[in-house]
Amino acid sequence: MTEEKVILSQIQQLPEQLRQEVLHYVEFLQAKYNAQNPKPKNRKAGSAKGKFKLAPDFDAPLEDFNEYM
Repeated sequence: MTEEKVILSQIQQLPEQLRQEVLHYVEFLQAKYNAQNPKPKNRKAGSAKGKFKLAPDFDAPLEDFNEYM
């Protein structure tokens, strides 16, 4: 028997009140897992447009590298 079948078989043998407790525990575990492993947010291209400004001489050569040119 696979692990899932064993778990389901064991749960089916429990009284209804204990099955409810198992359900609550499973919901607790799911909430705990989701809190520890949040889904990555969807990113939208261009969403930061206009939030950053580059200096006008951004592409100009740096003086520190003059000896290498």
